[in-house]
Amino acid sequence: MTKNSHWLLPTLFTLGAVAFYFWYSPQPPYQSENNTLPEPEESYREEPITPIPLTVKLDARKVALGRRLFHDPILSDNNTISCATCHDLKEGGVDGLAYSTGIDGQKVNINAPTVFNSGFNFRQFWDGRAATLEDQMVFPIENPKELGSTLSEIVVRLKKDESYRREFADIYQQVIQPQHVKNAIATFERSLITPNSKFDQFLRGDNNALNKNELAGYQLFKKLGCISCHQGMNVGGNMYGHLGLANDYFEARGNIQEVDFGRYSITKNEKDRYVFRVPSLRNVALTAPYFHDASAATLKQAVTTMAKFQLGITLSGDDTNKIVMFLNTLTGVYQDETRQ
Repeated sequence: MTKNSHWLLPTLFTLGAVAFYFWYSPQPPYQSENNTLPEPEESYREEPITPIPLTVKLDARKVALGRRLFHDPILSDNNTISCATCHDLKEGGVDGLAYSTGIDGQKVNINAPTVFNSGFNFRQFWDGRAATLEDQMVFPIENPKELGSTLSEIVVRLKKDESYRREFADIYQQVIQPQHVKNAIATFERSLITPNSKFDQFLRGDNNALNKNELAGYQLFKKLGCISCHQGMNVGGNMYGHLGLANDYFEARGNIQEVDFGRYSITKNEKDRYVFRVPSLRNVALTAPYFHDASAATLKQAVTTMAKFQLGITLSGDDTNKIVMFLNTLTGVYQDETRQ
């Protein structure tokens, strides 16, 4: 091998990932009529990652109503669990489990992604089957292993509650409708932003925000090619990617299940087999275990796995640690409370 061959494979796979990005032509987030784009930011460093806006313009009444619904087990068929059961806002927007537990103790078959910053994703779910947050919420509501209900049934239950009737009427000027429930929860979820991470402070010009190792980790992140799939405001979440681009992830793991097919389960197009929405890396230090199959228990394990199967390289322990240090700087702040 030549002196520079160590960087040849990452470079080739970076080019491949970029081509993959344009092949799928992903759409930007905020596509529904009820979405509100964040305000333009002040100038910041020219990097492939952009800072999360400090605020987003949303109807405060809808946010409050959506927050109440998000935490209310009235959404589940047996009134036992809520959206917050699997998306704990005190725990990085996840439950920390490999597979979440729905009604009657049933386990779902895929790792739940964080709800934080989900409004910035170009599609929802690992397989991208929902275009908006309004579309997304119908799936867990109607999944018999999750909330096990329907929007129509939820509306009936809400109409029996005087405080809900009054609150919906004040905001929507109508009796409660399914689209109102979807809109309120989606609006609340769009408020779940975590700005002002150490890395965002760096992007906004603070030269002291990152220490030497964290900055070296970011430089490696770019140089190795991780940035080809994990860029933009959400450090991911804006494109699809093939899991096992350099080496066959599923052959190495074994026990392939239907949930592993990714986009193929939606499109039935062979090119979509093992293709998933690239996850956001925002707050990634808080959201273990990792990947759709929860196969990586730690962030260090996730980094080495991605290096092997996406880039075709084996990282040194020092390089792995530096990248992990960088990823820890992506932990942001939710409502003036630093995520720990």
